Amino acid sequence: MTNPTGTTPAQPSQPFDLTQYGIPADAARRMEENADGAPGAVFTSDLSVNEFLLVREAGFRPLGLVMGSSIYHIGAQFSSYNQSMELGVLTQAMYHARELAMSRMRAEAFALGADGIVGVRLKVIGMQLGEHIAEFTAIGTAVKAESGNEARGGWRDTTGGPFTSDLSGQDFWTLIEAGYAPLGLVMGTCVYHMAQQGLRQMWRNMGQNAEIPQYTQGIYDARELAMGRMQAEARNHRAEGIVGVQLTEHNHVWGYHTTEFFAIGTAVRPLREDHRITPPNMVVPLT
Repeated sequence: MTNPTGTTPAQPSQPFDLTQYGIPADAARRMEENADGAPGAVFTSDLSVNEFLLVREAGFRPLGLVMGSSIYHIGAQFSSYNQSMELGVLTQAMYHARELAMSRMRAEAFALGADGIVGVRLKVIGMQLGEHIAEFTAIGTAVKAESGNEARGGWRDTTGGPFTSDLSGQDFWTLIEAGYAPLGLVMGTCVYHMAQQGLRQMWRNMGQNAEIPQYTQGIYDARELAMGRMQAEARNHRAEGIVGVQLTEHNHVWGYHTTEFFAIGTAVRPLREDHRITPPNMVVPLT
């Protein structure tokens, strides 16, 4: 993943000390005890039973629940009340906090020996530790390709780390069956301040059906910035496209006229040229 400055978070590429990523010793010990091939390893997963079985059907087995967390203080940035503009300091904060959580989740998956992470969820939760403090979390199920389930170029992403995907187990199975592989979660964000209406405009619009141009243009611009950044990440992954895109709006702690537009989806690449899947069969009950 890349952020607006073009930097790429460090990814683990060899045996390493998990604590260097800010991961607690207890979590590092759990990864070691349940790593692929460890005696007595027991996997954990937040997949539903149906999702678990479909992931196995797609040729992957779960290794364990992996997560990353970052409690982050979001700074302040001042803007003119009558000017629509992106708040770059806040945009960068939202990017950096999510990247910290994502990199720690991927480090845990790498320690387990995983090829990827499915069902990833990113959350932002306000904390009672102080004003403008929030916890950013990333959590998903680390999986490993089973023997005989080789993919052209391997299953890992372009950095050599585990792929990430927020697709459900059902959608993940359908994607693989259709001849595509996930490369990684790609995202774009934009924290934007919308100019307020002037008194003259408020009086003119009172009781009238009328568009408010600065709001329309500001929201349009913010969404386009978020979408463009998500697509730029996909190009960096050398992806063919992005599936399962979600475009959301979050006010967080900034009050009126300032909001975050967040775009996220799974970048994919083709495994083969034939993208047909087996048609479903009709099942007739015997009773």
